[in-house]
Amino acid sequence: MPLTNDAENFTTYLRRELSGFFTFKTTLAVCVCVAGALSIFPTLDVLWAMWMYDPVKSLGMFIPLVSLGLTLAAWRRTGWTLDGSWWGLGVVALTVAAVHLRSQAVLLLVLSPSISIFLPPHGLVLFAYVSGVVLLMGGTRLYRAALFPLLLLLCVDPVPHLFNVYIDLPLQRMAAHVARGFAMAMGQKLTPDQLRLMFTPDFGMFIAPGCNGIRGAATMGYIALVAGYVYRFRLRLWAAVVAAAVLLGYAFNFVRLCVLVLYYLVALRIPWLQDRATGGDYVIGACLFTLAASALILTIRKYGRPKEAYPAPLETTGRGYWPKLATLAVVVSVGSIAYAGPAAVMIARRMSGAEQRQAAVVRGEFPKELGGYRLERTWAEQLSTGTIVYEWAEYVSAESGVRIQLGVSPVLGAHDTTLCHVARGEEAVWQGTLKLRSADGAEESFSASQYNDSVSQYMEAGTQCTPAGCGEYTVLHKNFGIIFSRPNAGTLIAQPGEMKPLPVLLRAETTDMGLTAGAARERLVGELRAFTGGMSLARLVAEYRGPSAEAGRP
Repeated sequence: MPLTNDAENFTTYLRRELSGFFTFKTTLAVCVCVAGALSIFPTLDVLWAMWMYDPVKSLGMFIPLVSLGLTLAAWRRTGWTLDGSWWGLGVVALTVAAVHLRSQAVLLLVLSPSISIFLPPHGLVLFAYVSGVVLLMGGTRLYRAALFPLLLLLCVDPVPHLFNVYIDLPLQRMAAHVARGFAMAMGQKLTPDQLRLMFTPDFGMFIAPGCNGIRGAATMGYIALVAGYVYRFRLRLWAAVVAAAVLLGYAFNFVRLCVLVLYYLVALRIPWLQDRATGGDYVIGACLFTLAASALILTIRKYGRPKEAYPAPLETTGRGYWPKLATLAVVVSVGSIAYAGPAAVMIARRMSGAEQRQAAVVRGEFPKELGGYRLERTWAEQLSTGTIVYEWAEYVSAESGVRIQLGVSPVLGAHDTTLCHVARGEEAVWQGTLKLRSADGAEESFSASQYNDSVSQYMEAGTQCTPAGCGEYTVLHKNFGIIFSRPNAGTLIAQPGEMKPLPVLLRAETTDMGLTAGAARERLVGELRAFTGGMSLARLVAEYRGPSAEAGRP
């Protein structure tokens, strides 16, 4: 879209553009595509939760909107053509099938102890779905014209975990060092804590992860990325502007921390400001970000190529439009059947606030005794929304006093806890597959990981259970590995609550830090074998599900 300072010309241009789009065929195609996104509901659910509850990743919610706008602009340049390709239908069908399969089984790629990727990644799912739709309705011409907006969908997780591990955490320490050095240069004595700047015993600032400027730097980087495409930067200049924008975001964050130190020094003399330090931080950050964004926009406009007016819209064609649209509607409708109910329940809960009140809801019951182990206590692990992630029970051996924790997830579906440890920066000492035999003679496969947190050594063994059985496997090579479970054929057709995979997690722990990793592993595995040898995992899962298990994922 050409930029202009003439409001009248801009309004005329916008009216001409929209009049070419809002035809019956194009509007219907967009509506079917947007409604069909329900067929990849598990991906959208995870992305929405990530955007809502992770402030650093909240920027990602704007990526699909920007991608949609740029795709529509590219579609306008091709004359709103509807000459699609049937290859797009295959891409959509494979994407829907992959999402449905992923909701039934675990497939985790382990690249290192601190890097694990859930396959297929959520950004890749969204990219594949929209790519298939664009190819089906607009053909290869539109796909080539909209390639950058489509690739932008890969960034719906704007700050991936790999960035957090190798860049974010070091920058947090650097930010704390800069703020501390500036405060000491101003003659202020501080406590020894490297991440806390205490100006008095009860008045100070904590350099949290969000204080390292990652949100501002990521926002600046994506602004430069999109602007470079809109202004048609040459590749070298484009890369340089994006890199400079990210560095500018970090640089202005260091300035923000220094200005905030000055605020605290002033607040020492004006007590009224001390209770308003958080608001002052927001004001300082907003002003500096506006200044940095303005400098970036001026630079982009200075070095960007002048925009020519778009040619007049071509005649809209639509060879094979109705068969393609009807087939797409059928495919996404079939793919949406399993998720329609859970999606409606989830939306109703979030709109009514019921999700906040379900913390006390217990979806299953744990047996009072399992073999020679008796139930001592139960508790729920939940999100800030109140959603129960895992329900836990701790069993104690009447003979040895060994404690084993048993966790069952009522809502996660196919899930592996390795991702949770990776997100917290915890590296496994050992990973592999354990074969644990239960009281009924069945031997189930567990994906096990051993950890050492300097206080205790513990082992977690997880598996995925369906009415057909349980199983999760770890295959590790020298430089990479795979954690996976095998889906049940019956669950691929429908996903009622009694068929949904139920993650089961066992945890054994020892506080004997004198044990070597190998000796600790041998002891912990022995404790897990003794525990599972006194129970029937299939019966436990059946009793936990009970007759009132809800259908689908809430």
